[in-house]
Order: sequence, then structure tokens, then C-alpha cells
Amino acid sequence: MSSAAAYYYTGCEHDYEPHFLDSCSLCGRSLCQNNDIFMYRGNTPFCTQECRQEQIEMDEAMEKKKWKRSSSSNRSSGARQSSDESDMNKAVRTGKVAVA
Repeated sequence: MSSAAAYYYTGCEHDYEPHFLDSCSLCGRSLCQNNDIFMYRGNTPFCTQECRQEQIEMDEAMEKKKWKRSSSSNRSSGARQSSDESDMNKAVRTGKVAVA
């Protein structure tokens, strides 16, 4: 097992499975064992900060598109409420919170 990519050993010589930290999630470049790995959202590896940042920007653009679609569909269906009605639908908890 001296290759640059790490493999998960399952007990059989022919039964190696690639590990999720083998390659960059964006560009596919091999992640060397002695180099930094830049993580995003818990378990998504990237080879550089630039690859990671590009993925973050793509995810943010997708979120904005989803938000715009959902807000435009709400307006077109007449589901827009006045601020007083929307405030009445919000759950509010009152009381004390104790932290030990």
C-alpha cells in the first residue's frame, strides 16, 4: 500500500475500495497523504482553498435560485400574507432558560 492514494482495506488483497479522501471533490486531483486537505460541509474534501471556495460559491448560487423560485411561486399563487398575518403564525416560547 505505498501508492499516493489511501485505500480502505477490507481484508482481501483484491478487494480495495477507494477512500473518500482520495481525490478533490471538484477537480478530481489526487490528494497526497502529506498535503493539506480542505474540507467543506463535514465530509467533502478539496485539494486547495480555491477549489473549496468555488464549490461554496456554486452552492450559494443554487440556494439563491431555489429561494427565488420558491418566493416567485408564492407570489404567483396569491399566497403572500400581510406582515400581521405572518407574525401571528410564528411560534413564540416564553419562560426561563437555565444553563448549568
